[in-house]
Amino acid sequence: MRLDVSKGAQYSTLSPALAVGDDEPDRNLALELVRVTEAAAIAGGHWVGFGDKNAADGAAVDAMRSLISTVHFNGVVVIGEGEKDEAPMLYNGEHVGDGTGALCDVAVDPIDGTRLTALGLNNAVAVLAVAERGTMFDPSAVFYMEKLITGPEAADMVDLRLPVKQNLHLIAKAKGKKINQLNVMILDRDRHKPLVQEIRDAGARTRMLMDGDVAGGIAAAREGTDVDALMGIGGTPEGIITACAIKTLGGVIQGRLWPTSDEEKQKAIDAGHDLDRVMTTNDLVTSDNCYFAATGITDGDLVRGVRYSKDRVLTQSIVMRSKSGTIRVVDGEHQSHKWESYARLK
Repeated sequence: MRLDVSKGAQYSTLSPALAVGDDEPDRNLALELVRVTEAAAIAGGHWVGFGDKNAADGAAVDAMRSLISTVHFNGVVVIGEGEKDEAPMLYNGEHVGDGTGALCDVAVDPIDGTRLTALGLNNAVAVLAVAERGTMFDPSAVFYMEKLITGPEAADMVDLRLPVKQNLHLIAKAKGKKINQLNVMILDRDRHKPLVQEIRDAGARTRMLMDGDVAGGIAAAREGTDVDALMGIGGTPEGIITACAIKTLGGVIQGRLWPTSDEEKQKAIDAGHDLDRVMTTNDLVTSDNCYFAATGITDGDLVRGVRYSKDRVLTQSIVMRSKSGTIRVVDGEHQSHKWESYARLK
């Protein structure tokens, strides 16, 4: 019996909203990106607990650069991390991918949480975000921003310009919680002492992060994490990477640039930035077709860290695609001897 393929077309129920053109990144890119973050996490994972954050970062950068060169896209790094940390980097303007396929903006952080990695503490991840070319916000060398992140329930209610207490009451109301049941993530920094006191005075609880506010920010927007919000000043690159994830998760990230010096402030003004402007998710990433991938280096709120068995390296990753709203958790098993080139040198 011969199958009439033409008749099968009428049974297709794929939403036209999920379709992409030949010049746009397609769904296959999501799993290719996981291979890249897995490599960075495995390389960085060999340095967990050894106290050398730059060595860990260097290993992760080398692995990420090697694997990303095989990905089928024409990418340019628009958000890099190295300049801020004075560490090895995938630098802004670097061309990545195999040079074919869709034109893309790329945001990288081979290790979000280098100090966490060095000390063997939770929430270190290798992360990568991709969007269509020209759609990621260019912070013009302003490395920090004030942030407010929360989930879908309160996304249309909060406003970074409101007092902390008012935002917390709005989040509690939207989530159907008492304010003393709210958990607010915040980086453990001296600059946040007044903010921490405001949160506690309002009646909410704080969960302090040593580093790594990508994982913390995503936890604030994702269901089932027992994190209700992230507040405070953190990295601008991390904010834009997080925005790519929130495009899939729902929720909101609001950000306001926070220059750390007069020189940085002047650069921002010269670049045309309004330092009083509160940007939202769609300002940080304008594309509705973007991707986020993260692989755990140490255990955390987002994913499990790299683990080792006799002849296997085990990884856990999360990958998101905003166009379809798909979130996948990927458990990987890797043969140890295949990854010996990324092993820590004795």
